Amino acid sequence: MTMASPQRGKLKIYMGYAAGVGKTFKMLEEAQELQAAGVDVVVGYFESHGRRETIVKAAGLEFIPRKRIEYRGSFFEEMDTDAVLARRPKVCLVDEFPHTNVPGSERAKRWEDVEVVLVAGIDVLTTMNIQHLESLNDQVWQISGIRVRETVPDWVVQQADEVVMVDLTPRALIHRLERGVVYSREKAEAAARNFFRESTLVALRELALRQAAHEVEHRIADEPAPGQSDESVSAPPRKHHKILVLVTADPKTAMLIRRAKRVSDFIGAECFAVAVEPTGDLNGLPQNEREAFEQHLNFARNMHIETRILQGDDVAATLVDFGRRNRITQIFITRPARRFVLPVLSRDPAQKIVDLAKDMQIVIVSDREREARGQLQNG
Repeated sequence: MTMASPQRGKLKIYMGYAAGVGKTFKMLEEAQELQAAGVDVVVGYFESHGRRETIVKAAGLEFIPRKRIEYRGSFFEEMDTDAVLARRPKVCLVDEFPHTNVPGSERAKRWEDVEVVLVAGIDVLTTMNIQHLESLNDQVWQISGIRVRETVPDWVVQQADEVVMVDLTPRALIHRLERGVVYSREKAEAAARNFFRESTLVALRELALRQAAHEVEHRIADEPAPGQSDESVSAPPRKHHKILVLVTADPKTAMLIRRAKRVSDFIGAECFAVAVEPTGDLNGLPQNEREAFEQHLNFARNMHIETRILQGDDVAATLVDFGRRNRITQIFITRPARRFVLPVLSRDPAQKIVDLAKDMQIVIVSDREREARGQLQNG
């Protein structure tokens, strides 16, 4: 007789827009309430950053010892996922969801460790900031001037059972920073000159609040109406739009993919990422160009975007033909730098696509390494 697989654990994310808004404190507060109610709770990973209030709030909780990993002659500590699984609590707290594990770890990202814990049937409470959401990477860079390297794919957050936005006004957060509550004096002074400028915090907070509204809308749309079971729901399909992304070797393609994914999530659209090559594969390309294509296609797959490599001598015609056959409503393209212009296209490949796709909306990402200012609407 085979044992039934455990029911997947539930994921709850405490999300904020900057360090110090109180995500970890709120997570610990819930853990204390659960423990007081008799729920078996452990701390899989916790980072206090020396914040006294947070340390006090963690008192009395059971901590799973961290795993020590040697890398280049130094020792680092990561969450011991195997120890969590062996302990099998009802709820596990895991701070800093987007964290990148030290090389030598079994998995590259902490959110991947959390996935293993969830599959084992253990509920997880975790924390992250809005700037670590993959599709917002470019917008955060434009707001703050800082490129966030540790990101979480949008689909990981979307599959969470609950996302709680922890809010604090920028002025109150800056006051906390000035009082030494967030960082030590030296680090706080550096933060105030960079990421913690009030204008930056205001913009990030607005981004976080819009994301919170989107999360609520997404979950309401997926819930059955009162009196209906999940099986009995026969709602009209939400996916009326389909988005197509042209993948090239242009470095801006990563930004293009993030933008398209962001839009597709908001309007409930399907999303495709395609490359076009005369042979239908990438084998004939120079190594550096092939690697750039593969990197962008893999990035799209990690964002849960369907990818294709289309065969065709004329990139614009092949792209638009695929769009019509698949009822694409929007095409996302870049206006490539001179070295990425393909000889099979006109001098302005973006314009050729626009001319051919009169029945679709074309979104062109600007040559500037800034967010595109507008969209070119056809029809």
